Amino acid sequence: MFAKKIMFSLLCASLVGMVACGDEKSDHADNNPVMPPSPTSSADPFAVPGMSTGVDPLPTSSTNITPPAPSGNYAALAPTADLTKPVLLYESWKLAHVAAMETEMATYPSLAGDFSEVFKADYLPASRVVWAAQSSGGYKKQCSVNDAAVSEMRYRACTVSEGIGYGLLLSYFHNDTETFLRLWNYNRAIRKYNGSTNLMPWIVESFTYNIVDDASATDADLDIATALILMYYKSNLEVYKTDALAIINDLWKEEIEPTSKLIMSGNTPMWNGKGSGQIIYNLSYFSPVALRLFALIDPSHDWNGVLDAMYTYMAKVQDGGTGVFPDWSNAAGVAVEAPNGSSTNTYYQFNKESVRIPWRIAWDYYWYQDPRAATVLNKLNNFIVEKSSGDVKSSALGTNYSWNLSLGADKTMNVVAGMWLGAWCSTGIAGNATWLSNCTTELNARQLTNSTSSYFTDILLVMYSQLLNGMFVKPF
Repeated sequence: MFAKKIMFSLLCASLVGMVACGDEKSDHADNNPVMPPSPTSSADPFAVPGMSTGVDPLPTSSTNITPPAPSGNYAALAPTADLTKPVLLYESWKLAHVAAMETEMATYPSLAGDFSEVFKADYLPASRVVWAAQSSGGYKKQCSVNDAAVSEMRYRACTVSEGIGYGLLLSYFHNDTETFLRLWNYNRAIRKYNGSTNLMPWIVESFTYNIVDDASATDADLDIATALILMYYKSNLEVYKTDALAIINDLWKEEIEPTSKLIMSGNTPMWNGKGSGQIIYNLSYFSPVALRLFALIDPSHDWNGVLDAMYTYMAKVQDGGTGVFPDWSNAAGVAVEAPNGSSTNTYYQFNKESVRIPWRIAWDYYWYQDPRAATVLNKLNNFIVEKSSGDVKSSALGTNYSWNLSLGADKTMNVVAGMWLGAWCSTGIAGNATWLSNCTTELNARQLTNSTSSYFTDILLVMYSQLLNGMFVKPF
């Protein structure tokens, strides 16, 4: 979500059994999910579990809990998939990157008095995912505090809506109830305080009321609503559906281009074309699973039409270049700079935005086996197999490839970051079993960095690990 100017402990069995980048920002009946049964509504449709119902969440630690194995119609994962790997990564990630409000109030006494302005009793307890520490640049002033006696990154930086969306998905698939509720409370409080829309501003200062940039980030809105719908089907609690509908109704009004049905990147003139005269698209914001879930609970809007339009557009962009995706592209499917000035040297590359595309498309293929997803993934896989000679340990996986070499050269990175390894691994899920198996083994040897600047790489590594090791379990 960095491109904008730039996830319970196991949920109690008594229910139904129970991801700001880098440094910035026609129906197919055979492929659509079968409508799951509608969950039984709770007695109080607006009660939030763990806060107002007296149903306390379970303890947060779940390292020794074995998640449920996928069952039903899933695409095959690698025989080397190991459920213990993402469990350990998640616990490490949460310890380093998730900050509780109570902790930050004690750490920052000069800010503590401000927290209650936003975080009323209805939105407690709350936690946030900490964005990368800003030691320089345009967000240094807003995203650092000088009165703390500690320097750990979890006590610094701002909060971005993207991180909340990823965190909700990670904690949902990890079955960490408390963290899910805390992050949701953070999201709800910020949205309530902002007031003008159900879409969260993409960047805010810690737990305070200062909104650094009021623009929404569509990928975050999609992920937040997706997590709530998944929790609705998992928990039988109507409150999650109610909130998801509020978000997706505004998402439809403010972030879907009405004529083309393509997903815009935000809700301000910079992103909806009313300022620059053209809309610049970010294909890493396209979440097919989100659109399928929206169609399940919101028949009043043509979410399947958006799904089809986006897959058509994605094919156009991929077919128009080397086989990878650029970070940003226009309506014609050509790589262009983002209107916020964040991508001057990267817009034409498979870079800090596009690294999320394989996760979103592989997730769709894992759950629904859409042939369009297979086409995208196989083309990416053919590309990297050629570049790496089929070696998952090759440094070729650590290159930001150009969508069109006439626009700029490939950029070789010094290391193959975990998020890139995960991205390239997931391209094998639709047809290259050998690659998928070897690459999953390699991925499962990775650990998190947990540094002041590893927000994006760490969170995506956990996400890819959860997907490729079988933690993305359907709630229906």
